[in-house]
Amino acid sequence: MTEQRGNWTSSAGFILAATGSAIGLGNLWKFPFITWENDGGAFVLVYLVCIAAVGLPIMMAELLIGRRTQKSVVGALKEAVGPAWGIVGLWGVLCGFTLLSYYTVIAGWSLFFFGKTAGWMVGGFPEGTSLGEVFTEQSANGGLQLGLSLAFSIATVSVVYFGVQKGIEKIARLFLPILFAILTLLFVTSFAMSGSGEALAFIFRPSFGELDGGSVLEALGHSFFTLSLGMGAMITYGSYISREQSIVKASAVIVVLDTVIALVATVIMFTVIFTAGMQDQVSETGTVGMLFISLPQLFFAEGIVPGGTFLAPLFYVLVALAALTSTMSLLEVVASFVIDEYGVGRHKATLACGGTVFVFTILAALSFGGASFATNLSVPGPIGDLFFAGKTSWFGMADHFVSNWMLPTGGLAITIAAGWFMTRDASESELVDETTPGWFNYGAWRLFIRFLAPAAIATIIIAVIFFGVDFS
Repeated sequence: MTEQRGNWTSSAGFILAATGSAIGLGNLWKFPFITWENDGGAFVLVYLVCIAAVGLPIMMAELLIGRRTQKSVVGALKEAVGPAWGIVGLWGVLCGFTLLSYYTVIAGWSLFFFGKTAGWMVGGFPEGTSLGEVFTEQSANGGLQLGLSLAFSIATVSVVYFGVQKGIEKIARLFLPILFAILTLLFVTSFAMSGSGEALAFIFRPSFGELDGGSVLEALGHSFFTLSLGMGAMITYGSYISREQSIVKASAVIVVLDTVIALVATVIMFTVIFTAGMQDQVSETGTVGMLFISLPQLFFAEGIVPGGTFLAPLFYVLVALAALTSTMSLLEVVASFVIDEYGVGRHKATLACGGTVFVFTILAALSFGGASFATNLSVPGPIGDLFFAGKTSWFGMADHFVSNWMLPTGGLAITIAAGWFMTRDASESELVDETTPGWFNYGAWRLFIRFLAPAAIATIIIAVIFFGVDFS
């Protein structure tokens, strides 16, 4: 089974692939936006504490379950914890399936804006262009949305089709360095802008007087969501880790890289915004607007971003690469389940899973006015209010259900499984060996995974159910 499923060729290959899974659109649009909404500074500090105390221990837990069993999420939980826990694994597969169905649409927008900015780089930015109208028109164009989503789906399927080593790891080794290089170029350029000092002060100067309970909850929620936890992606990736690779060391590197990239992206965006004096408009445009409405125009505005006409297309290459490294991990969760549980070959499983997901991607792609049945799709009554907050369209409902229900409940179950149902010997043997770094303390990890992490995720679920907090 292990030979059929494959393994990462090296620790570096695994770290790049897992980091690629964690690095996604949440790093490039959601984290900057919630940092802005929560006044930076103290919020960022709380977020860093949360990601070390909650995100990192759960990352280790998912990876150790995967490596111990060498199986995808359903089989891994059945073997590591007990037969009944396969339901939790199946919930994770369904979560990955649902998330991929609409995430692909957002990823497709990066292709559209790459094409637009590349054209403006050559022909100049058209005077009087309203990017709000450009975005609205493209998202309501059903044919265009289907084409963009199909293109991204084909790219995702093509990677997973070739397996762990020749597909996922190979692409991660190629694309992650390119992603890092583009981000570094944008980061260095940001220091030549007049708003860089103001942006850095906003992000890194704590002002605890501006911090409230909602900000702490937002930091806690994002520290969990940003690492691809709660849906079995890291269990699946962990199942390809060899015994010579340290789970503790790899987890720490993945978490650090994911966090650094989110912070760097935030510095870049805020520097552009402060330089342009557009602080008042950020909250109005929202997460989507920050990435696809505000920034494109600022890249082409005179005297704001040095070399902006060249950097704009590169920025959307960055967004597309970040999205692809995430979509391929989501599809791998679904495909590996079919491969392991039903004995289907990788090629057939990948094509079948990719095709099935795309049926629902069609609904997501048409959710912005492309077709009335998709745009107005809803679940009426108390059930719709409870699980979907009254939202309409497949995109809106799926995003809400995944973010507020599927990921937190799946994450809580996996955390309880690792902390309370796996034996101490089983988890300790995966985390503590000759490769374990000296700073790691198994007793502290066990304390965090049994008490702190479950309490933190339970707080997220309570906030959703009883206080109407929305993490989508």
